Amino acid sequence: MRFYNKKRNWISLGLILGLGMMFLVSCSENEDVWNPYYNWRARNAEWFQEIADSARTAIAQSKAAYGDDWEYHCDWRMYKSLLRSADYVGPVTDSICVHILKRGTGSVSPAYTDSIRLNFRGWTLKTEYVNDEGGLDSYQAVFSQTYYGAFNPMTAAPQTMAVNGTVEGFGTALQYMVKGDDWLVYIPENLAYGEKDSDAIPPYSTLVFRLNLVGVFISGSKSSDWQ
Repeated sequence: MRFYNKKRNWISLGLILGLGMMFLVSCSENEDVWNPYYNWRARNAEWFQEIADSARTAIAQSKAAYGDDWEYHCDWRMYKSLLRSADYVGPVTDSICVHILKRGTGSVSPAYTDSIRLNFRGWTLKTEYVNDEGGLDSYQAVFSQTYYGAFNPMTAAPQTMAVNGTVEGFGTALQYMVKGDDWLVYIPENLAYGEKDSDAIPPYSTLVFRLNLVGVFISGSKSSDWQ
């Protein structure tokens, strides 16, 4: 799966799980076909709105309780896309939502022209799929990853990539991270692939990534100068 911008020739990554054709056909005269992507766009929009509401509530409560120190006490962030006008408020879907799992100790955030080393796993909306017995199982499909099983930074295999080669919401998240950050990042469809599909990602999909930033390479530096 390429979560990179398709205008660039980046390496296809990861694991693609069960996002192909999966149907449940009844024995009635009129066949009922199960579609795991029913009402997909609306369901994804509702999911992102729920996440955004949770993030905004947590941020507001922390600001009310701690004032200017709110960021030290809150693990949620909302970041407007860095490719959208800062002078225009815009809809909530101009922003990504971030849930901080672990705060890094790095001092440098990558710029749009920099490169990074990153551990990641990406999911789509949790939904139902046909199992081997013909019933339905509910799970959240992984479409790409650099590690298997539970995340372990000692055994994960980070990928090297250019910030400006990623989709809009992904690149925005990277430019706010520092080395050691471990985040869950929720990206609305208009900051991901929108109406286009991308391998295992259906059109209009909200995406969630776990991102662990391993290193930053500042454009123009020596090849060994990773931070």
